[in-house]
Amino acid sequence: MVQKPEDGRDGHGPNVDNVAYIETMYERWLDDPDAVPEGWRELFDRERHGYVEPPKIGPRFRSRSIFNPVPPLAGTPGIHARGSIHCDKHVGVLRLIDHFRARGHYYAKLDPLGKDISPSHKEPPLGQFGLHDEDLERQFLTGDFGSGGFMNLKDIRDRLRRCYCQTVGAEYQHIENAEEGEWLRRRLESTAYLDAVTPAVEVEAMDFLIRAEAFERFLHKKFVGTKRFSLEGAEALIPVLDLLVEDAAEAGVETIIIGMAHRGRINVLANILKKHFDMIFNEFEDVLDPETSFGSGDVKYHLGYNNRFVTQSGKEVWVTLTPNPSHLEAVNPVVEGRCRARIDRLGHGGDKEVLPLLIHGDAAFAGQGLVAETLNLGALRGYRTGGTVHIIINNQLGFTTSPKDARSTVYCSDVAKMLQVPIFHVNGDDVRSFLGLARLAFEYRQRFGKDAIIDFVCFRRYGHNETDEPAFTQPLMYQKIDRHPGVRKIYQDAVLERGIVTAEQVETIEKLYVDAMEDSYSASKDGQPREVKISSLQGGWSGLRVATEKDFESSVPTAIPRQLVEHLSKRLSEIPSGFNAHKKIRRLLDQRAEMGRDERPIDWGMGESLTFGSLVWENSNVRISGQDSRRGTFSHRHAVILDMDNGDEYVPLQHIKEQQGRFYACDSLLSEAGVLGFEYGYSLESPNTLVIWEAQFGDFANGAQVIIDQFIVSAEQKWKRHSGLVLLLPHGYEGQGPEHSSARLERFLMLCGDLNIQVANVTTPAQYFHLMRRQIKRDFRKPLVVMTPKSLLRHPRAVSRVDDFVLGRFRELLWDPARPDPEKVDRIVLCSGKVFYDLIGKRDEAGLSNVGILRLEQIYPFPVGQVEDILNKHPKAQVVWAQEEPANGGAWHFIADRFDECFGGRERIRRVSRPTSASPATGSVRKHLEQQQEVVEKALGLRPLEDTDCDC
Repeated sequence: MVQKPEDGRDGHGPNVDNVAYIETMYERWLDDPDAVPEGWRELFDRERHGYVEPPKIGPRFRSRSIFNPVPPLAGTPGIHARGSIHCDKHVGVLRLIDHFRARGHYYAKLDPLGKDISPSHKEPPLGQFGLHDEDLERQFLTGDFGSGGFMNLKDIRDRLRRCYCQTVGAEYQHIENAEEGEWLRRRLESTAYLDAVTPAVEVEAMDFLIRAEAFERFLHKKFVGTKRFSLEGAEALIPVLDLLVEDAAEAGVETIIIGMAHRGRINVLANILKKHFDMIFNEFEDVLDPETSFGSGDVKYHLGYNNRFVTQSGKEVWVTLTPNPSHLEAVNPVVEGRCRARIDRLGHGGDKEVLPLLIHGDAAFAGQGLVAETLNLGALRGYRTGGTVHIIINNQLGFTTSPKDARSTVYCSDVAKMLQVPIFHVNGDDVRSFLGLARLAFEYRQRFGKDAIIDFVCFRRYGHNETDEPAFTQPLMYQKIDRHPGVRKIYQDAVLERGIVTAEQVETIEKLYVDAMEDSYSASKDGQPREVKISSLQGGWSGLRVATEKDFESSVPTAIPRQLVEHLSKRLSEIPSGFNAHKKIRRLLDQRAEMGRDERPIDWGMGESLTFGSLVWENSNVRISGQDSRRGTFSHRHAVILDMDNGDEYVPLQHIKEQQGRFYACDSLLSEAGVLGFEYGYSLESPNTLVIWEAQFGDFANGAQVIIDQFIVSAEQKWKRHSGLVLLLPHGYEGQGPEHSSARLERFLMLCGDLNIQVANVTTPAQYFHLMRRQIKRDFRKPLVVMTPKSLLRHPRAVSRVDDFVLGRFRELLWDPARPDPEKVDRIVLCSGKVFYDLIGKRDEAGLSNVGILRLEQIYPFPVGQVEDILNKHPKAQVVWAQEEPANGGAWHFIADRFDECFGGRERIRRVSRPTSASPATGSVRKHLEQQQEVVEKALGLRPLEDTDCDC
């Protein structure tokens, strides 16, 4: 039998379903009364009257049992005929206590509209615990509940109801960590979290509640019929956020990064971020900023903002609200990535100085997979941020969808139980409890470094937006909402009754706030807004600028000295004495040392190591993550080496020199959208870090399309947010079937516009080296999408020499290495990526001298001038575009459009490719090889072009 702790507690109270536990305590008491806690000693002393030692038969616990199945003596409750103690009812009381701790939240009054959150869950009768009404006045041992002594049953039940079944419901019994469970239990059962809501806190809360309501009413009156996704019905969020900002600053938090969808966002911008009314009203009036140098902007309820605050005690904290698209929960991993970047910059203990704060909708929290992906990041070493405070604005409604149609669980928050973190439910009308829970959640986060969830049960006064009629689909709910007085009225009456504020104070607060709004509104109507300009290139982005078309005409210098190549090669091939690396890794490192000495060609893996090594040598940082990124899916990287004897890790790139930049490689969870969102967020906060997300196979980017579309390719235009994030997408047709051939290059090219991203498909290790270093060496940042190789990682021709790294820069276009005679060239094959090596191999085999092969290493921005220079040298040559992908995929349509725009005077470019296909590639290796041979031979003129090889 498992021994219980001496004090009878394990973090959740006694294991009341195990009667052997009580028998153990009884055995100890019989041997030595002082060996048990006072409560148990008192129980056994009071119940032992007339005890007679029974005969010793059977097992030890039976020989001295307090549970002998003998009827009790008449008139002597709890006393057995043989004198043994009858403890069944005490066990029942302990089970009752445990039941309320685990399930009391089901019986709480959580809905401000008065309905049961969980109608199927009802408080069980006492009989379920072996108790009856006649026991209500009897004294029972309470274990670790209350004072730990004796209470009568009625008081026990009443107190349990007060702790767990009023306007707060707490779920924490699923947490296995004993210390956390005990810490939460003590605070919930003592209601200390409510005592922390002092009169001063309530005065501040009343102030912000007035502001929250007045702001929504003002907008509703001044901008009739305009979408704003109001907070009415959930105004208590604003005083709670204000309290969190104050508490966080007092606790030493320097930065709070908030993520939220559109519901209540403008109110948060105005009252928490202190965004100027002028700016907000201009956005409602659609007043354009003539000084905006780029970007078309976004709707007002998607925009972000940041501000620095000084708290009442003089502490400073930086608060920022991350821009977010209508894809509701997509911002979650972005916020976490931003926070992790700041934490890494601060170093050890930084997670206590940076707070992620996520505000969700109930339908989205329950319904969107990105929520679970982001929650799952929380405890992983490459992604942890020291815990996130989550607040769910629970309108009890999606757009028009009721909870019964939106989730299969009782609560919208149930997905968070997988983390073993506390989940607090609170009635939105109880502002004081909401404030107390916010403090408790933040304190828990700071103490244990884990998430805390607050399910803020409220309602939505209007429809999904202010032009929507909600009564069409929720007539009964909106009858109740129409009768609801509003949380401000309820709370105001309460604080007035308790004398915390006066009616005059309330009136003054509201008048000053409304007057300020009226003043700004009048100015905006007069056409003289007092707008404050906010730069998007501040803080860590100082010194960087917005790119122009001219910046992409050629690349900046990215070469490194030969001596550095030699030094890096030496350091990257060394392992510590006594470290037992795998024999194949030792051989690989020896080969890389030879590559650095120019004794053998440099392959892709070594080229990448030189890339990362040179950057950290120069005190830039490198972070790469993805599924199996530490080793590399195709076993080419080996950034982290393991000791074969003890599993210790060694990272050569972290040992380049004594003072160097950070290098971090991590294997991600099996997620694309969540992890890519995280890395994008990281890049927003760390422009001096080469941040890389690597897809295991290129098609895995399909699962992250929302991050690509909503953030990476459009954020600069929508929100003036810059990023240097790199996407590495293995791409190439090797006969591996439809799923692992294509990274859908065509999708990225369709998204290109206004110099928003870069798309490259490089073919040599040196080109990759210069391309990646260019990301850091330029004085602006752009996301970079790279179609990376698979078979080329070890292709004998896809290599470089040391001279390629110590001379030159990235070249957007590479002319034929054979340098064919321009007078003989009557065909130029333009291509990109792996197909180049098939083309050049077949051309050499066929001995063709009339074909020149032109590699497009950077597809977007398209190097018009460089292509024009090559074409002008071969004015009579027919130009053919060759690609491995089907006709409806790859870069063909993008290339055809560029040629029409830029070279309309020439003969139209022809296409050679696989046929149009609904699938990215064939699943048959034989068919693949036949198609590949046909593409290569047609491109080189060894087979005639057919009508299907069209130029449209």
